[in-house]
Amino acid sequence: MAGYNHLISGLYAITDAHLMPEPVFLARAEAALRGGACILQYRDKGDVVTDARRRRMQAGALRELCAQYDALFVVNDDPRLARAVGAPALHVGAEDASPAALRAQFGRAILIGVSCYGSVPQAQEAAARGADYVAFGSFFASPSKPQAPVVSVDVLTAARAMIDLPMVAIGGITEANGGALIAAGADALAVISGVFAAEDVEGAARRFTALFSNRKE
Repeated sequence: MAGYNHLISGLYAITDAHLMPEPVFLARAEAALRGGACILQYRDKGDVVTDARRRRMQAGALRELCAQYDALFVVNDDPRLARAVGAPALHVGAEDASPAALRAQFGRAILIGVSCYGSVPQAQEAAARGADYVAFGSFFASPSKPQAPVVSVDVLTAARAMIDLPMVAIGGITEANGGALIAAGADALAVISGVFAAEDVEGAARRFTALFSNRKE
């Protein structure tokens, strides 16, 4: 999406239904935005039929909240929901709809991100098929996806030399290890537990955001 690639930078917070139950869902999301999250992804693995009303309401509320904080709102793996709430961005996995198919469906009206795990060739293919950014990981053991294979940080360095797209790092990222990923080439750090499992969500988001302050442009 023209003009949007520059937004893939900084803290990329991802929602979690278990860490953000309905009574505090929006409050915790807003706390992350107050703390400096530049991107907020709505990730909900509930049933798309039985949970459709709740998902639509939550996604719509997050869309409005992100607009208030000038943050990019992303829907995870649900093109229909993204269209319904007017999301400016959609993130998919390698096994989901291809960037080319999504681009044919949405045109340039939406930014498309693709998970490429530890594969630079997969990221190159995603870029060729219309992705606007690529994500790599899991870089560390992740409480959200404990079975995910751990990827070497070197993949960021290799990808940076071959792909001219923003890169997102994900998986077990903490305030202690995030700086190394930024140094290796990550434009954004995608974080779930590191932000939303914290007692002070806003404070955690601020600490992650601070990791980018010394990044060399």
